[in-house]
Amino acid sequence: MNIKDKTYIIAEMSANHAGDLEVAKKIIRGAKQAGADCIKVQTYTADTLTLNCQNEYFKINAGKWSGYTLYDLYKEAAMPWEWQPLLKKEAEAQGLDFLSTAYDNTAVDFLETLDVKSYKVASFEIVDLPLIEYIAKKDKPILLSTGMSTIEEIEEAIEVIRKHTQKEITLLKCTSAYPAVYEDMDLCTLSDMKKRFKMCKIGFSDHSEDHLSTIIAVSLGAEVVEKHICLSKDIKTADSSFSLTIEDFAEMVRCIRKTEQALGRVSYGLKHGEENNLAFRKSIFFKKPIQIGEKITWEHLCIIRPGYGEKPKYLNTVIGKRLKKAKTFGEPLILEEIEV
Repeated sequence: MNIKDKTYIIAEMSANHAGDLEVAKKIIRGAKQAGADCIKVQTYTADTLTLNCQNEYFKINAGKWSGYTLYDLYKEAAMPWEWQPLLKKEAEAQGLDFLSTAYDNTAVDFLETLDVKSYKVASFEIVDLPLIEYIAKKDKPILLSTGMSTIEEIEEAIEVIRKHTQKEITLLKCTSAYPAVYEDMDLCTLSDMKKRFKMCKIGFSDHSEDHLSTIIAVSLGAEVVEKHICLSKDIKTADSSFSLTIEDFAEMVRCIRKTEQALGRVSYGLKHGEENNLAFRKSIFFKKPIQIGEKITWEHLCIIRPGYGEKPKYLNTVIGKRLKKAKTFGEPLILEEIEV
């Protein structure tokens, strides 16, 4: 990861590979064309993530995946591990960072063989402190999604990480709903997170159906954003309904970069694009002629546009003073032309 001044943009492939290696490669190339900095995948199998059990504990009864068992959902969505060296090579050839979410120790061990540079921990795993400790011992940067998490749970995870590494921690504000709706996002939490967790970078993982919330997050100071990407909405997967197509992802990136430009820096005073408009400010002008040595009165002056005369704040200062130069109707007042 190379998080600099610009927002670091992660394209999350997740299940959108649809079980097709060529689709996965095309998503990587599309992510690069769209302006992403990083492609992210997920490293798990149904057997490493849950049990092949059909009882009520393992059935999903609400939401987008209602009717599935956990095992069947993860079996359908999982990416074959043997693809990942190939996808990492493809990502690097495209100039993208390669990132994966590790869901258990065997996934970490596998990703270590790929020499990954950092790790992602999913929101659902933030309470798996033994896994977080195992990852932290690899002494690499960690991105930690915080969906559903209490402040205490976030602090516990950070404490475990800091016992084993001083590498960068990035906390991603997240709403763990699929899709996430605006009224549940509470994006103002980003500002609180920046104050509360001063030693961490702060970002946003977006599960909404569009990218407006991502742009808002950037405007609130998110340094990292993560958004699902798919090749086509016509390729139905567990994640496609709340993913962006390549074209929509590219539009999101353009909006992020424009937002960064608009945010700029703390600055007061004249901007380059305003220079020609200084002339349209108000200033002091003569509305009737006046001779050399004559005293200036209220009847001589007015405050009007354009701005070629002195600022209006000098009006009271010049009343009663004498001129060193005659002025005609429509000429600006210049302090240097007034006797001291």
